[in-house]
Amino acid sequence: MGGLFRHVRDLAMAHQRSGHQVGVICDVAGTACYNEEMVAELSESLRLGLHRTRMHRAVGPGDIIDSRNILKFIKELQPNVLHGHGAKGGVFARALGSLARVERSRVARLYSPHGGSLHYGPESRAGRLYFRIERMLERLTDHILFVAEFEHRAYADKIGEPTCAWSINYNGLQPVEFEPVTPDEDAADFLFLGELRQLKGPDIFLRALAQLRAEGRTAVRGVIVGDGPDAENTRALASELSLGDAVTFHAPMPARRAFAMGRCFVMPSRAEAMPYVVLEALAAGLPVIAANVGGIPEIFGAGSPALIAPETGEATRLMRIALDEPERLAAWQPRRTDLISRFSVDTMASNVLQAYRSALTLRANEGAHTERLSSVS
Repeated sequence: MGGLFRHVRDLAMAHQRSGHQVGVICDVAGTACYNEEMVAELSESLRLGLHRTRMHRAVGPGDIIDSRNILKFIKELQPNVLHGHGAKGGVFARALGSLARVERSRVARLYSPHGGSLHYGPESRAGRLYFRIERMLERLTDHILFVAEFEHRAYADKIGEPTCAWSINYNGLQPVEFEPVTPDEDAADFLFLGELRQLKGPDIFLRALAQLRAEGRTAVRGVIVGDGPDAENTRALASELSLGDAVTFHAPMPARRAFAMGRCFVMPSRAEAMPYVVLEALAAGLPVIAANVGGIPEIFGAGSPALIAPETGEATRLMRIALDEPERLAAWQPRRTDLISRFSVDTMASNVLQAYRSALTLRANEGAHTERLSSVS
């Protein structure tokens, strides 16, 4: 999926630039118009190649065939490290890594949840099952890498504090993404960029725009870039709120192109983990108003006045400040130097490499060569 696969792509390319041999095993189908571009990039670049095989999302009999195919790849590639991403990738990497023997020792097995099974509630039947499986798999895990402290807390609350080694490793951006984006001359006042579903709060964005206009700010404009299951309902709400001349809709596009279409980025999500788009907007120099959910406070700092509860009144209040006191909102944004030091691809890749080396020391063969690693995600 989008953010998860981007994380894998950036990690794989950064490690390969460092001289390591890297491969990727992934599903046969990706998110239309997004993942496939990254898949093509990786398939032409990775020294251990990109290997695609069916991976059923739900647990079922198909996992037996999937496991055989993946184990075949692992035995052919003989990596030092297997790094599973997402709940299903985590199962394959740890269970199959325990079967595959490389250079007289078992391959190091790492896991990054990326939300995964943690999205389920502890009261749900599926959640209880998946949490038990996660706990059992810890015995086959050398290291867990969480993308945010929020994700670690969710894991500890639902499954229990990890009994294996773990660390926090934030998503990282490429150097080019830290170059400022200049707004278009006709840029709207506010930008919403993301999937159009209730969880992301497009309705909050529209109702806040309507409230600002009701206060007499008839010139305020917004732009929505994205698509999703609630796209039709979102357009209908804009019409219901008489925002026909105040908001424009656009199909999904590269984030930096979308950033030029607005002067302030608003993300009123009701739930998030560690969203790339907030990091991208900040790196591009846009002032950001974001919901105080998930790992977002770890970007801004706890108690940041730029964070809001995901509700119309709070969004309206900060959007009003963005219009009347833009310098005040700008002062609430994270410092650029902090963003670069904490959320760069180089930092992310270095942290993961450190976890790989640490995990390898746990293996029986302490003489394994680790100067140049081979890893498969």
